[in-house]
Amino acid sequence: MSAYDGDAFRAAYDRVLAKWPADREAVTVPTPFGPAHVNACGPRDAPPLVLLPGGGGATSASWYRQAAELGRWRRVYAVDLAGAAGRSRTDGGPGPRTAADLVVWLDAVLTGLGVERADVGGHSYGAWIALHHALGAPGRVRRLVLLDPTGCFAGYRAAYLLHALPMLLRPTPRRVRAFLEWETGGAALDPDWLRLQEAGAGFPSVKPVTGPRPAPEALRALDVPVLLLVAANSRSHDADEVVSRAGEVLRDVVTVVLPDVSHHALPQSAPAALSGHLTEFLS
Repeated sequence: MSAYDGDAFRAAYDRVLAKWPADREAVTVPTPFGPAHVNACGPRDAPPLVLLPGGGGATSASWYRQAAELGRWRRVYAVDLAGAAGRSRTDGGPGPRTAADLVVWLDAVLTGLGVERADVGGHSYGAWIALHHALGAPGRVRRLVLLDPTGCFAGYRAAYLLHALPMLLRPTPRRVRAFLEWETGGAALDPDWLRLQEAGAGFPSVKPVTGPRPAPEALRALDVPVLLLVAANSRSHDADEVVSRAGEVLRDVVTVVLPDVSHHALPQSAPAALSGHLTEFLS
């Protein structure tokens, strides 16, 4: 399969969704950039937790390993990113173009869900969005969880970008698999999750919003508790640099380095301790 196959993508997405708790439901909410698709589970009257996936073919479905545990005591809302692989739509529009647009988009998602204030977490690119939202709308974020965030505290490693380049220039399932197998060091990956990443190759997405790292002065002013979970084996950036720079600029941060896990293995194949760290911090 060298071109995007919508039927294959939808089937792969549904196979991963089948791993969610039985009470999972699909919710669609309006935003200025098109309807956002949300996978929700957990008690409706529990405190809300909003989760954002990484870029590429990650999708909200990728939170299935955490949804069951977190959904026992939180109302979990996992959101497909606007303009990215998943079931959120831009309906022919340009989608968000700036970090400020993403703040508006996520604000609209919260409003559509009837959530005034929530715990917000994100992985990779989703963590970048979550951090910008906390900076732009701090009154709507109770606590912030950043899972191996990219573009927030340190730049990408050159080797990571070089390995990603073939997949970015001409995404194919084979190139996606080769890249993920390299980054995860050959770790055992859920085959259904891996097929979803492959099926997302060539997804007709809009250009993702990128930009410089948040300014140090803005990060120093952030008055939101942060849990920073860093993948020790991440090939996307230097884990020690992320920890050091975050510690210099964040006033209220708990940092945990997760051993024996790579960037793209989060959150679907993270160690069991991940749920424990999330539970302790959010409670």
